[in-house]
Amino acid sequence: MPKLWNETIEEHRRAVRDTVLETTAALVAEHGLRGVTMSRIAEQSGIGRATLYKYFPDVESILMAGHERQITGHLHQLAELRDRPGTPGERLEAVLEAYAFIQQRRHGHGGELSAVLHQGGHIAHAEQHLRHFLQGLLAEGVEAGQVRDDVGPDELASYCLHALAGAGDLTSKAAIQRLVAVTLAGLRPQKCA
Repeated sequence: MPKLWNETIEEHRRAVRDTVLETTAALVAEHGLRGVTMSRIAEQSGIGRATLYKYFPDVESILMAGHERQITGHLHQLAELRDRPGTPGERLEAVLEAYAFIQQRRHGHGGELSAVLHQGGHIAHAEQHLRHFLQGLLAEGVEAGQVRDDVGPDELASYCLHALAGAGDLTSKAAIQRLVAVTLAGLRPQKCA
């Protein structure tokens, strides 16, 4: 097949897939997980049920694909903040604040939806990836004298991720920023007495 034809087909498939993911997320938000069927998704997406089944076998697989896409977007956002110009301390603060806001939004998933979304291996892979690049950023901070050197970057990364998981219970931007400030305070080099 000609290259243009292949690109057009791939673009169409991507558009259908994106529409299905967005439609499903909207339907679940409006009707709850149990109120969404493949028929309803197909109808709202403007495609036939047979076409929908060519893309996904069930509602759960659509939700998982959407969640994987969301996680990939979060990791990309955090990596951009990590890689931007600035000192390691400035970049670390930007990454931790963005992560805290992600944690706050994550708690918007209902209990049943959260159980479905967080059962896949994609979560463990994403957490491992995040931990690894956070360790690298913390190591840069140690080298620059902006992060304490008496605790290893692997332990500091764990500290940050666990501390900021608490952002899920916070409701205001100011509260999240205070949590980030407290977390950063724990990372600062210890002064000699």
